[in-house]
Amino acid sequence: MGDFDTGLWSHPKLVAAVSEGDWGAVFRTYRRLTGASQRRLGELVGLVQPDVSEIERGRRRVTSMEVRQRIVAGLGIPPERVSVAGVEALPVPGLAFGGIAPDEDLLARVTHAVDGSHRVDGATLDWLDRLLGEHRRAEDLIGSRPLVEVMSQQLRTVVNLYAGARGPLAERVVRLAAEHAQFLAWMAQDQGQSAAALAWYDRSHEWALEAGDADMAATTLSMKAHMAWSGGRGRRCVRLAEAARWSAPGTSLGVQGMAAQMEARGHALSHAPDDAHRLLDEAQELIGRATRRPEDEPPWMYFYDETWFTLQRGMAAMHLGNWQEATHRITSGLRALPAGYRRDRAWYRACLAHAHAAAGEAEQALAAAVVSVPDASDIGRPHAWNELHTTASVLLRRRAPEGRRLADLLREHD
Repeated sequence: MGDFDTGLWSHPKLVAAVSEGDWGAVFRTYRRLTGASQRRLGELVGLVQPDVSEIERGRRRVTSMEVRQRIVAGLGIPPERVSVAGVEALPVPGLAFGGIAPDEDLLARVTHAVDGSHRVDGATLDWLDRLLGEHRRAEDLIGSRPLVEVMSQQLRTVVNLYAGARGPLAERVVRLAAEHAQFLAWMAQDQGQSAAALAWYDRSHEWALEAGDADMAATTLSMKAHMAWSGGRGRRCVRLAEAARWSAPGTSLGVQGMAAQMEARGHALSHAPDDAHRLLDEAQELIGRATRRPEDEPPWMYFYDETWFTLQRGMAAMHLGNWQEATHRITSGLRALPAGYRRDRAWYRACLAHAHAAAGEAEQALAAAVVSVPDASDIGRPHAWNELHTTASVLLRRRAPEGRRLADLLREHD
């Protein structure tokens, strides 16, 4: 459900409903053909169950392009059906070099000499390293959307330097290209563009191997594990995290810790508490050792510290249904999280609201959600925003009046 199913989307009633832009009919027919409940359908498209019901009954029209895009992505409506409906294809702003994924000749351009007279020296690459670091920190504050085109252009600059690089400088250019591709992958993932994110992670992984960069090669696999975790695929998360650990020996302690905690997340998602806690303990020990020698860590590991780990403990507790522990750890982590991590604060506040709701603490859930709404709406879509919709659904199922209040607030921004 939610995957591209050409058989399902060839059904005449669905074809007609999509082509007419009748989203109520799309919902009704989709549920009848798949057996999905209104709540499950809402989870797929980021809407609370009462809103799904109102759309199905024709009491609410879908006028927001963003909501339509969430429906298209969540239900897996094939692009050819979408174009018939006159709905814009899901955008990947600035990520495309002529398409949704990296262009086909980009790998060849950076790993083989091309015509050109671009000269490169160590000082130029030092400057590009510093610039990438500044952009990473800016993205924590302002979100990914304003930076995608900037980073795409910057990657082009790095690629164009390859022809003028020799010896160790050429290897360093490839390593820098791998770091840019990984950052572009993360920004695609942040915007819910899974296909583009996977393509960029693959490209980053190839360049990391070309440059002999074990830390980046392992990081790309850990980030793929993160994508699997985000999609609710615990076993795949575990397997990719395991691959990050054994396929790239010699990685830094922090990179090893990142892989261990991702494996722990996968086990927590699969409701395997013993394995989850064992790996969380191992990850915390590795990351604690890494923080004592930060100079040994790659630059993209700047946010891995005890505060971050406290938040990860809280996320694992959520998956395991330990709601009180989850609220305690996420609250503690949020108190220590610097204000510059605006996107992360929106996400973890939304998770805190969800944990409070699941624990039966409706007032606290609403309070946490209300604080999260402005940033979740501005820079936290789709992940934090969908988590707030999930919170509203939990409250409504518990018949808490705070659920309707939150649903109404979210609707104002949809």
